[in-house]
Amino acid sequence: MQLEIGKIYTGKVKAIAPYGAFIDIDNNGSGMVHISEIANTFVNEIREHLTEGQEVKVKVIGITEQGKVSLSIKKALDENSVQSEKKRPVQNRERKSKPVIWEPKKTVPQSEMNFEEMMSNFKQSSEERISDLKRSTDRKNKTRRK
Repeated sequence: MQLEIGKIYTGKVKAIAPYGAFIDIDNNGSGMVHISEIANTFVNEIREHLTEGQEVKVKVIGITEQGKVSLSIKKALDENSVQSEKKRPVQNRERKSKPVIWEPKKTVPQSEMNFEEMMSNFKQSSEERISDLKRSTDRKNKTRRK
């Protein structure tokens, strides 16, 4: 039986190299999982995620003309989690909260303010803008105010 691109197979870790792991797939052959295809997180040391002789599910992501098989563990995991989500009823799914959207302060219209309130608001916003400007120029100049 020949390996097919896009299918998920079960295999055993045959050997581990600094750049990936070699997987023996159910008497169908073998292939390599590159270090970037082992987990959804950054993998610095492969042995923290895999051990020799461990059974893993892998997805065939490519086969070269020379017959080299490229495998992915993280894509096989992603597909399994998508299938398990499809099986769950809709009512058990948690709704994600909506992202917080910035809204400007609600202010009293200028027509309803007296002169002192308008001056106070102007002074406050002016001071905020000046401090923001100073912070930005200090960052650009790489200096800090003491």
